[in-house]
Amino acid sequence: MRRTFRTPPRAGAARRTGPGRVGGPLVAVSVVVALLAGGAVLAAGTPASAGGTAEEECTAGTGPYQRQLEAHLGLPVDGRQSEADCRAIREFQRRHRLDPADGYAGVPAYRMMLVEQAKAEPNKEGRCPSVSRRTTCVDLSRQLLWVQTGARDRLVFDVVPVRTGRLEMETRGGLHHVYWRNRHHHSTLYDVPMPYAQFFDGGQALHGTTEDLFESGSAGCVNLHNEDAAKLWDLLRLEDRVFVFGVKPGTQPRSAGRTVDAHGRSLLGDDALVAEGMRFDRLNRLRGHARQAPLPETA
Repeated sequence: MRRTFRTPPRAGAARRTGPGRVGGPLVAVSVVVALLAGGAVLAAGTPASAGGTAEEECTAGTGPYQRQLEAHLGLPVDGRQSEADCRAIREFQRRHRLDPADGYAGVPAYRMMLVEQAKAEPNKEGRCPSVSRRTTCVDLSRQLLWVQTGARDRLVFDVVPVRTGRLEMETRGGLHHVYWRNRHHHSTLYDVPMPYAQFFDGGQALHGTTEDLFESGSAGCVNLHNEDAAKLWDLLRLEDRVFVFGVKPGTQPRSAGRTVDAHGRSLLGDDALVAEGMRFDRLNRLRGHARQAPLPETA
């Protein structure tokens, strides 16, 4: 299900007129009659909500993340969809501009639940290093991204959902740095646009996409909604830190100890090196020796 960004339609604005131009006694009487007639129609029993419009029926069945959404929304947790559950989940979907907003507790609703839960303190477990420099944190396990700075992890870019590499094309973990930026990049390997591309490790980049973030995975890049990618582009600069950690569900870690990438090249386990407190300049030299050649771009 694709998350879409749509501007709600504007209510039709009534034409304003000056005093004495249109509104005489005859018009006033007509307005009163019309209002009374409308009230009579409602009184006759037309189903209407408090807002004056009929509330759409909610009929979605039980979803795979039913219990999680019920607990998050303060509903009775029984793992079975009720009409009240359906309406509450549908309202949650509408609030996050998920399409369709049908009340089903599926992957898109669950993923946005993770965003909400992480908003206040995304680095609560301290897995993204707390340093004075600005750091883009990519949490593969929860498929989230945020930017923090300082010892107290002050947020300078709020938590957003992302899509990272799929099985056998995983986004490589560890400490990286933005080394090249291209606002209008187009992948020659996959023939797809990569707007707001900020490359941080070989061919892997942070970039925007119009594809569904809640299905499958990328070819290794960190995909964001275009709107989020544009804001991140405005914030980051060359040499900014990118720290990737965790394991995306259904994939394998690409930086736990010595391992190989999709091209059979050895990679150093950056997570382990950082955990041992190695200096970042020493780490960068080691990582430089690990890469034998630039990797082809991914998407």
